[in-house]
Amino acid sequence: MLILFGLLYLGSGQLVRTQDATGSRFVCNAIPPGAEPGCGYGQTGNRIPSSSVEEELRNTIIQLRETILQQKETIVSQQGTIKELNSKLARCEAATDDSQSKSRGQGSRRKDYGKNTMGDLPRDPGDTIDQLGKTMQSLKGRLESLEVSALTVSSALAPLPPELRDVLRQRLGALETQLLRKVAELEEEKSQLYNETAAHRQRTENALNALMERITELEKNNNAFKSPEDFKVSLPLRTNYLYGRIKKSLPEMYAFTVCMWLKSSASPGIGTPFSYGVPGQANEIVLIEWGNNPIELLVNDKVAQLPLSVSDGRWHHICITWTTRDGFWEAYQDGERLGTGDNLAPWHPIKPGGVIILGQEQDIVGGRFDATQAFVGELSQFNMWDRVLRPVDIVGLANCSAYMPGNVVPWVDANVEVFGGASKAPLEICEDRAFDS
Repeated sequence: MLILFGLLYLGSGQLVRTQDATGSRFVCNAIPPGAEPGCGYGQTGNRIPSSSVEEELRNTIIQLRETILQQKETIVSQQGTIKELNSKLARCEAATDDSQSKSRGQGSRRKDYGKNTMGDLPRDPGDTIDQLGKTMQSLKGRLESLEVSALTVSSALAPLPPELRDVLRQRLGALETQLLRKVAELEEEKSQLYNETAAHRQRTENALNALMERITELEKNNNAFKSPEDFKVSLPLRTNYLYGRIKKSLPEMYAFTVCMWLKSSASPGIGTPFSYGVPGQANEIVLIEWGNNPIELLVNDKVAQLPLSVSDGRWHHICITWTTRDGFWEAYQDGERLGTGDNLAPWHPIKPGGVIILGQEQDIVGGRFDATQAFVGELSQFNMWDRVLRPVDIVGLANCSAYMPGNVVPWVDANVEVFGGASKAPLEICEDRAFDS
């Protein structure tokens, strides 16, 4: 590049400037035939002496060589300076990256400015120097900015003064005291809440336990009576649809005892307190007072008249015993034996699988009732055993000194159902009987 520059400079020596009244202008002189281009000629076509041209060319080359050497030294010096500044800049940026979150932005700037821009320098030495100067100025500004940032971080990380440190320690102590007080208050509130919750839980559990006990009691009794046997069945009208039914059926029996409390003032005759019918024999066991006839006991449709009188409107305890041996029977009223007999369906076993009806006489098993034979009054404590009770046991039942539920049919609420308007009501028979007497 420098050699071309020198040749252009030498070629310019062939141009001769002349002055006239209108201003400067270039005058071209003709080269003589056979002359070499580039040799100096005057206005008259005479050749300029070669010694002066060589001298001028030599001086120009020396000057250019010195200029090139100076520029080379300058470039080398500037490159060293740039490298040193880049290394310092890298150290500063690395230190700043550890202490400030905005170091990422500075790192990106470092990437931009850390590029080698020497390959993009202009070819003109003057432009190169100007560009290098701008680069140096930019690097210097960046270095100053990094130094300011480093000083700021250093001042932030420097130890606090003793006075400020004491103030901060006191403030932290006060905050810690407040925090501990608040924690203690929260613990106390938690304890109180736990105690209140435990008390509420205990009250709830007590209420639930009481409710469960009440439900268990109701389920056990399954009625509104004080005990399952303290109730009565009321049959107030002489109809063919009011009756009670015993759910429990009878086994095959060779003897029996039937006891009950009854109260009636119906006339004529109290009707049928109970009947037991089986398939093929509706009158397997029947106790009936019909019309003006005395009370009768039927076993397998065989009849025995009983010397009982219970139509005075008071509670009476009656018991009937029977055994298949000779068909022997006994009749008790209020604990006293009033009559006995035999030959009542002797050697006949009581058949099983039948139906016991309270208040009606059965013409077929469980139905076809006759209103004229219906019982009118109240019944309670109907019990049946598959044996003949002793007289002392019957006396105990009659005077309420013994409790002997029937082993075949016990008098319990769950075992008795009513139909057609018949009702069940609470009754403590012994207290009610004492009140009547």
